[in-house]
Amino acid sequence: MTRTLYYTATTLDGFLADEHNSLDWLFEVEGGEESGDFATFFAGVGAMVMGATTYEWVVAHDDLVGSPEKWREWYGDTPCWVVTHRELTPIEGAVLTFTRGDVATFHGDVVAAAGGRDIWVVGGGDLAGQFADRGLLDEVVVDVAPVTLGAGAPLLPRRLTASHLELMEVERRGQFARLRYRLRRPAPEGHAG
Repeated sequence: MTRTLYYTATTLDGFLADEHNSLDWLFEVEGGEESGDFATFFAGVGAMVMGATTYEWVVAHDDLVGSPEKWREWYGDTPCWVVTHRELTPIEGAVLTFTRGDVATFHGDVVAAAGGRDIWVVGGGDLAGQFADRGLLDEVVVDVAPVTLGAGAPLLPRRLTASHLELMEVERRGQFARLRYRLRRPAPEGHAG
């Protein structure tokens, strides 16, 4: 069964990126380049969704326009939807769909493309929040790094209380603490939870 997962790394004070939208802080942490076991995680991914800011950072940070083979090396032919309101430069050879609007309007297409495997919401936090708002996010998997930034892009800029999140797993991964939460679905009207 296809699950929609928000899998990311965050600082101890809850930021995904610094105030310049950079993830450089992550790569300064021992093991940060391989936070967790990415290859194992990605083997279960059939499709990805990312926001424009995340896409732009990845493209710029790794010069993917000049070196598009890096994208295929990392993600193969896994289809990726990029949610944006502006024109972005595509990566040659990457299976990309640039889209806009409510995540519910294209989620079915992403599920179909995933072919029974998981959907990875790469980032950012607001995009993951949009999936949560529409009841389309199944899990949040966060690798917490021993870093504080004081400001930046928040992990999940939504109010999700304990009634929404159930802790499923806690694991130490080198300098990271991995937390896995399942999102609880509200009980249908007239039914006791």
